[in-house]
This record gives sequence, structure tokens and C-alpha cells, in this order.
Amino acid sequence: GLEEGAKNQFSTFSNFITTINQKKEGIGNRNSPTQLVIPNIKNGRDLPALCLDVRQKKRMSMDTLPQELKAPIPPEPSLPIRTKTVKDFQDDMEKSKASGDWKAVHNFYSTTFDSFLEINAAFKKDTNSPFNTIEDSGIDANFVNVVYDALLNTPQDVQKSVLKGIINGLLQEWTGPRTKDDLRAYCILLQNPQFSNTSTYVIYAHLLRQIAALTEADHHFLVHWSKKISQKRFKQVVDRLLQFISLRLFPAKPEEFPPMVKCTWWIPSATKVLSLFNAANSLISPPIISYTDFYNSTLDHIDLMEEYHNWQCYGNSHRFSFCQYPFIISIAAKKVIIQRDSEQQMISIARQSLVDKVSRRQKPDMNMLFLNVKVRRTHLVSDSLDELARKKADLKKKLKVTFVGEAGLDMGGLTKEWFLLLIRQIFHPDYGMFTYHKDSQCHWFSSFKCDNYSEFRLVGALMGLAVYNSITLDIRFPPCCYKKLLSPPIVPCDHNALVGICGVTLDDLFQIMPELAHGLSELLSYEGNVEEDFYSTFQVFQEEFGVIKSYNLKPNGDKIPVTNRNRKEYVQLYVDFLLNRSIYKQFAAFYYGFHSVCASYALLLLRPEEVEILVCGSPELDMSALQRSTQYEGYQKTDLTIRYFWDVVLGFSLDLQKKLLHFATGSDRVPVGGMADLNFKISRSETSTNWLPVAHTCFNQLCLPPYKNKKELRQKLIIGISNAEGFGLE
Repeated sequence: GLEEGAKNQFSTFSNFITTINQKKEGIGNRNSPTQLVIPNIKNGRDLPALCLDVRQKKRMSMDTLPQELKAPIPPEPSLPIRTKTVKDFQDDMEKSKASGDWKAVHNFYSTTFDSFLEINAAFKKDTNSPFNTIEDSGIDANFVNVVYDALLNTPQDVQKSVLKGIINGLLQEWTGPRTKDDLRAYCILLQNPQFSNTSTYVIYAHLLRQIAALTEADHHFLVHWSKKISQKRFKQVVDRLLQFISLRLFPAKPEEFPPMVKCTWWIPSATKVLSLFNAANSLISPPIISYTDFYNSTLDHIDLMEEYHNWQCYGNSHRFSFCQYPFIISIAAKKVIIQRDSEQQMISIARQSLVDKVSRRQKPDMNMLFLNVKVRRTHLVSDSLDELARKKADLKKKLKVTFVGEAGLDMGGLTKEWFLLLIRQIFHPDYGMFTYHKDSQCHWFSSFKCDNYSEFRLVGALMGLAVYNSITLDIRFPPCCYKKLLSPPIVPCDHNALVGICGVTLDDLFQIMPELAHGLSELLSYEGNVEEDFYSTFQVFQEEFGVIKSYNLKPNGDKIPVTNRNRKEYVQLYVDFLLNRSIYKQFAAFYYGFHSVCASYALLLLRPEEVEILVCGSPELDMSALQRSTQYEGYQKTDLTIRYFWDVVLGFSLDLQKKLLHFATGSDRVPVGGMADLNFKISRSETSTNWLPVAHTCFNQLCLPPYKNKKELRQKLIIGISNAEGFGLE
């Protein structure tokens, strides 16, 4: 934003805009989407539908564009000759600051931003080159950055001249498709730091509207050019767009903006432009900024279910919904949507059960409103499998667990204990369903063939039930697993369609089997003769129950040598075999189990990383937040033992903090809602201070004896959390 002394410098800007507008009265229809629409003009036309189907997430390339998008490239008009360099500009700035005479700087800014042609003349690296490819925008980024960095330190009249020039450019009468020079100008104008100030939002809105209304082919260029912007500038543009949306939704001073009914196109335009930057961010690995930097937490405070229902009912018609652009919705907001959608499904199914019972003149039973799971501790997996298989129709009801032969009502503790015990047993190496990889500290599906994959379906259903019932699971799957789980996000109607198959790369394999992936990477970079030195074919070997089995990666693969020319194909087929083909039946069962519980269009809103956070929680720990939200039983937060405890915990290393969280809650991850959602409680234990702390993971409760000093508390706590394997159930 502007400096403190310049906050009100555009206070008379509406009058200034009106003056400019009056000078342009002869230009076309006022309601044209490419004209600057002044706030006091009535019946401003809404922005046409701009949203691509959320299911079509892949950005088109120029080669695959439909014929109607391949408009002939209009000839670029000749540009004025401008010779000022970065050093010339910096010298002018220094002279102006020293002398107080800003004439030279004023002339530069007013000339440069007076039209799109002038913007290109100033900032194009070579005015004689067309720069009409996606690889190079032709923009002198360093010069643009220097000019914008200096702009906010210039007098008000200089800054106003820039805005006046931008208005002139936006008011230009367009008579055909945009040239690449026009797109360059749009790309440069988006980086203008003046648009952080709400006084400029009317102009900013019209700039965004014009960019949003460009053709798909033009958007394609802007996406590829935007990914070349530096991380700092890229983040600034994204933050500016998010702030624009937030302040239009909840203005601090409503009188600063036109009435919402007259500018309904502001938010759709900004969101569409933001989607271009999201697409650019997704094209680079690693991305320029985190996907979470596109979240707009302001949306957590709007009626999300109305947005969701609009999206469900109207899809991608003319009715705008933020759900058409799920990247902008935070994981907390998505969790709310999924939970409420789940609750509505639960209520609907429970109501139908009640109606069926009454229609048969049977006495209603409250148990029919829940998914009641009764299991024996000694037969935990088999009983759970039988229960879930028998009660497929009830999977979307609220879960209640009963352990046979044990008294007690399930108020949430028994459900969590059931998940903890079941997950621990299923993922035990002796069970053989999953292989634990020590290097990556994660589990992966065993490729052993068997006659029945129902237990994999059980694990999928467990994950679905955990999401459905807001339980965080202590599961370690690699990110690739969640990518496969959303392939596709909606179960296909065709039962013969492949599920759980996604594009996989060597990076995915690195996250599971880093040593093998490193070996394949070495093969790709090997400078010698691959065929003679490695003597490999398109055939791989796997051990299954002590027997070595061979598999061809392609037809007659055992007869095709791996060479320098085909090694890329070999590596890709090998990775696909390990992560897709060899475990297809296991993962398909797992996929169907998860979606038998979580089948919802809300899954279309999620990224794979977000599914992982919903299932397993976030790895980001904030122990200060945990301290603020902790409840006490038998202690006060001012008691000496509690003060000792937090002094010790806040001083722990990250590894010890994770061990403490795992000790007390059964997982070292944090729920989507943050530490407050853990409902963590510290209770006073009346046992001897010689005893170690005790945890009830089902209730996220830590029982702490009143240790006499900080040293003793630290010693006993570290011993307890470092030797906490197993449950005291006997």
C-alpha cells in the first residue's frame, strides 16, 4: 500500500475519473465490457460467465486449442522509440529527490503509462522483436520492478498521472483481437503497486474485467508469462487480488465503493484473473508459492453452503460461485462444506430409515439413526470387516462403537479407540497388507496377489469414516496415495472403468522408495553405454512369499534391451508399474471403500494434499496455541506444576513436541481447525510423583502428577513420551 503520508492522496479521484470520462463521451457504448464504467452510471452490464468447469483442471496448450480460439495474430503496430535505461531512470530519480524538481520523472511516468503502446515502448526488451511465444514475454522485468518500486515515493501528481494514463489505455476502443503487445501491457499493469490502495479499486476492477474477458488463447499466454515473474512480485499480485476480493465482500468503508448491485462483476473478474496465476503456479515444480497462499480466509465467513448449493444446481452457468474456483477456498472452509454435506446426508438417510420403520408399523428405535459397530477386541479386524460389510446402507450415519462385553456409552472415546487399535493392527508388518519403508517413513500397498481384497476396502472405508466423523488418523501414506484416491474424484458409473490410476513420476517414487528412485535417476543421467554396462531389459522382478516373479513392462519386454535412447521410457514404465499396475486390485478396493463413505461432489473441491490433511491432520505444530486452548481438571493454569509443564514443553525440540502430542492424542498431527480442535486436557493425577505421566488418547487427556520441580517434571515427561508404545488395556 501507499505510505502513511499518502493514504488520502486519491480522495478526489472520483471527480478526476468523471472528468476523464467526460472527455471520452464519444467513445462507443458506455456499457461495453471493455469500457471504463463509472460508478454513477446505471444498468452496468454484468460480466459474462467466465468459469471453466472445475473438473477440467488441465490448462489447454496452444496445440490443443479449438479452431475458434486460434484467432489470426493481428499485426503489431509500430512502437515509439524510447531509449531510457534503468540507469537513466535511477539518475533522474536521484536528481529529482535532491533538487525537488520532479519534471523529468513526471514526464517519464505520464508518457510511459499513457497507452499500451507506450508501455511496450518503455518495457519491451527489444522493440523490433515480436516476442509472440509463450516462452518469453519480452518484458524487461528488472526495469518494470525499478519503476514500480520508485513510484510510491514520488509526489501525488506523478502517481495521478500514471492512473490517468491507465484509464486512457482501458478506454481505448478495441476493434479486433488483442495483440501480444496488449497482453504484455496487461501483464505489466497487474504488477502496479498502486492497486493496493482502495482509492484505485474502480480502475483496478476495470483492468481485471478486461483481462478476465480475454480469449482462452490470450489467457494461455498470460499464464505462461506469469510463471516467469519473480516469487516476490508474483506473491504481491496474488495478495493484491485476494485483498481486492476481501474488501469488496466486507468493505471497511462501504462508501468508498459503488453499491454492490452496480458492480456484481468485480469479484468474478478478480477471481478469474487469480485463477490464471493459480494455473501459472501449478505449471512449475516446485511451485512459485504454496497452494495455501491462494486461500482467502475471508470466505470462511460467508454462507459456504449457499455457494456449494449454487455450484451444484447451476454448475458453470452464468451464476458465479467460489466453488468454481476451489483453490481460493481454505481447507478449513472446505472441511465445513464436507462436514455439513455429510451431516445432511446422515440426516437424510436416518430420516428415510425412520420413515421405513413407521410405514411398516414397527416401533422406532434410536439405534437405527446410527451406524452401530459391535466388535470383540480379540477379533477386531474380522468383526469390523463383517460389521461394515453387513451395514453398507448405514455407512453415512453417525458412527457409534461398542466393544462386546464392556460397559460404557460411546461419547467419542470408544470410536477413537476403535480407529486407533484397528489402524495399528492393520498396518502392522506381520499383517502383510502394507509395507513400511524406513527411508521415507511411510506405508505403501503390498503387491502380493490374493483372492480377496476386502480388507483393503475396509481400510478405505475407515479413512472415509474418519473424514466423515472428524477423526484424525495416525496413517503415513505418501502424497501419491491421495492423488490416486482422487482419480477420479467421483466414482464412475461404468464399473469397468479404471479407478485409482494417475500420472506418476520419479518424484512420486522418491517419496516412497528414495533409494530405488535415486538408482533410476542415476540411470537417466548415466553418460556411458547403458545397454552394455547395465545389461537390463524391459522386465522387472518382485519377490512374493519367497518366490521371485518376473513382469514385462511392455509386450516382449524381456527381449527389449534398455538403451540410452529408450531409458526414459523404461523408467516411466517402471514407476507406473510400481505405483499403479502392480497394486491395481489392492488400490481399487481401497478406492471403492473410501468413496463408499465419502461419495460427494465436495471431493471435487479438494487437492490431494488437502485430503491428506483431512485424514491425518496437519504437521504444523503451534504449542503456544495448544497452551491457550488447554483445559484443566484439578489444576489451575497458574499452578506451579502447570507453569513448569509449559516452560518445559515450549522449550522442547520439534521432535519431542511431536512425541508429546502423539503420547497424549495418538497422533503427532493437528486437526484442520488447529490446536483448539484437539480439546486437549491436563488432569491432576493423585499418584506418587515417582510415577510417569499417563495419557488417555481416546480423550486427548494427559494425567500429570504434581511434580515438585521443573527438572523432575522434564525428566519424567521425556521418559514417558519416549517410551509410550502400547496400550494399558489389560
